[in-house]
Amino acid sequence: MRLAQKSIIVTGAGSGIGEGIALRLAAEGARVIVNDINADAGERVALAIRATGGEAQFFRADVTRSADVKALVAEAVRLYGRLDVVVNNAGWTHRNRPMLEVCEEDFDKVYAINVKSIYLSAIHAVPAMRANPPLADGARSGGSFINIASTAGLRPRPGLTWYNGSKGAVITTSKSMAAELGPENIRVNCLNPVFNPDTGLAAEFAGGPVDEARRAKFLATIPLGRFSTALDVANAALYLASDEAAFISGVCIEVDGARCV
Repeated sequence: MRLAQKSIIVTGAGSGIGEGIALRLAAEGARVIVNDINADAGERVALAIRATGGEAQFFRADVTRSADVKALVAEAVRLYGRLDVVVNNAGWTHRNRPMLEVCEEDFDKVYAINVKSIYLSAIHAVPAMRANPPLADGARSGGSFINIASTAGLRPRPGLTWYNGSKGAVITTSKSMAAELGPENIRVNCLNPVFNPDTGLAAEFAGGPVDEARRAKFLATIPLGRFSTALDVANAALYLASDEAAFISGVCIEVDGARCV
C-alpha cells in the first residue's frame, strides 16, 4: 500500500477527476475525506470506497468559504488524528465565449472556486500539517498539497480567458507555496490535465454539447491521440501523494498526452 494510513482530503470528489482521485488513493491505503458541495454525490463516492474495503468519510463543505474549509480540515484531524495531503481538485469554469461576454458574477465565481480555495486550504491546512507528529526517525512530518490546475494555464486559448487566468494563478501560486513551505517539509505540486469530454464541465469548456465535431477538434491537438481520463490524473496524484515523491516539490505535471509540447 503506497499511501497506508495517510490522511487525505480530496475536494470536489463527488464526480469526475475528483472521484477518480479519491478512489485511487483509497485503493492504495489512504484514509480519505471525500469533500463536495453535493452531498448525494459525495456520499456515493465515500460509500463506494468503503464497499471495496477502503476507509473514507464524506464531509460537505464549500471550498470558497473559510469556515467550511476550517471545519473540513478539523474533521480530517478528528477522524484520522492528522492531515497528510490536501488535493485541491474542486474547480469551475465560465462557458466558452468571448472574454467581454463573461459577466462579473461568473468572473468572481471562477476565481473563488479555482484560486481562493487554494488560499483557504493553505490558511487552514498548513497549521494542521505543522502539528503532525514527528516521523519515526525524528524528522519533521510535514505534508503535501496537490493542486489541480489545467493545460489552460500553460497554453491559453480564446473563449476561456478568465478560466485560463485562474489556472495560471494556481500554477504560479503552487510554485511559490513550495518555495515558502519547503523548509517545513510541506511539499506543493500541481497537475495540469488536458480536456476530458466525460467531466461535468465538458460542455462549458467546449461552448456547447460535446458532439463528434467538437471531439475531433480537441482530439487533433493531443499527440498521443486520446483524451485524458480521471484515472490518468489519479495515477499522477498517487505518485505526488506518496513517499516516492518525497523530494518532488514545486513542479507541475502535464497529464496531457503531449498537448503542451
